[in-house]
Amino acid sequence: METLRVSGTSRPNAIAGAIAALLRSQGQVEMQAIGPAAVNQAVKALAIARGYLTGDQLDLVTQPEFVKLETPQEERTAVKFTVRAIPAAPA
Repeated sequence: METLRVSGTSRPNAIAGAIAALLRSQGQVEMQAIGPAAVNQAVKALAIARGYLTGDQLDLVTQPEFVKLETPQEERTAVKFTVRAIPAAPA
């Protein structure tokens, strides 16, 4: 599964495009965000990606969870979003 790392300065439209492309091709994607600004950008990207998927009759579901990421200097807590494509509900 592809992992997208989102920062507080990430552009939500760009992330949304990557999410939509990966959901169309692979059916799932994972995002990781550390800090409130990054989580905010990730959530905005998810909302935008839903709009990008409507033409393909797809929607998305996500399962957020906390994960510990270890770097040589420290241990950080991130929010991980596991995102899956599902068929869109009929309008």
